[in-house]
Amino acid sequence: MQECHTALCLSVYVITFVTGFPANALAFYTFSRKVRKKATPIDILLLNLTISDLLFLLFLPFKMQEVMNNMMWEMPYALCPLSGFIFYTTIYNSTFFLTAVSVERYLGVAFPIQHTLRRRPLYAVIASLFFWVFSIIQLSIVFIMPFIGTGEPPSANATHGNHSDTDGGSGWGLEKVQEDPSRPPELHHREAVCYENFTEAQLRVLLPVRLELCLVLFCIPFLICSFCYINFIRILSRLQHISRRRKLRAIGMALGTLLVFTVCFVPYNVTHVVGFVTWRSPDWRDKALLCSTFNACLDPLIFYLSSAAVRGTVGSMVQGARRRLTGCLVGSAGLCLWSRHKPHGPDNTQKQEEMNAI
Repeated sequence: MQECHTALCLSVYVITFVTGFPANALAFYTFSRKVRKKATPIDILLLNLTISDLLFLLFLPFKMQEVMNNMMWEMPYALCPLSGFIFYTTIYNSTFFLTAVSVERYLGVAFPIQHTLRRRPLYAVIASLFFWVFSIIQLSIVFIMPFIGTGEPPSANATHGNHSDTDGGSGWGLEKVQEDPSRPPELHHREAVCYENFTEAQLRVLLPVRLELCLVLFCIPFLICSFCYINFIRILSRLQHISRRRKLRAIGMALGTLLVFTVCFVPYNVTHVVGFVTWRSPDWRDKALLCSTFNACLDPLIFYLSSAAVRGTVGSMVQGARRRLTGCLVGSAGLCLWSRHKPHGPDNTQKQEEMNAI
């Protein structure tokens, strides 16, 4: 059994949660208001992506607790498959919604008139429902794996797996750590790890399913997203009636999305291919999974570049914070000035009114 380095994993999880949760909560608030007032397809897609990220972040503390317990699962068993199912379903769900946004952007510049006449918010709602249902069906394998080959001994290759073997088909039973006869039985019961030591029967299902997840939930969306954004940038760079600032922002959004795909999703999905070829989990699988975790705090950057509503909300918050800060500084300076030159005599009231005016 591999163990994720506690300091590294915990640092990544904490940074992702601390930066990602407030940013996605702000995006959720913005898109919810926007959709209620006047829904557009891209707003609906980005709202669903925000919900997916928030769901991921809400279950991230369970992963933190697991790391802090030295990869021992001391929480209720039901949370083991549930947290992993949510964890990986939302990761793969992000690829669908990011790809759908890229298609929406590409059609808007490649076929502006036809796309404007045919675009309907209902189509985005149907696509979002399909993405959620399809991802849930694909990742539901995590609940099935414990019932496959439960009577067989663990595979020799399973000992080379890592604690991250949860996506799309992991052994979700709580496997007990090797017992020490000198230790009390109650400690053996407490020391259990989640999704470890797969049997040969489980591996025969697990590794092909992982490969299928890589092809269907990553490779196909990645190819579509790359095609759309490469052509989006090519067409946009030739348009003369769009300002340079808008062009740069749109190109930054496209390149940012491709960067998220490359940095967050490529390493982890490569482990699926390597695992299928070698018939074991790569030793660096844990590190690749950490890259996918960063997706939840990078998506808000795409929201900012993609949506004028998000930019407006952020701008309003910055202006409000700036006004409060300026007010506090002016008030503090005035109070300090008043304390140093405290007026005496009959004109105290007039001086106080002048200070309040400041």
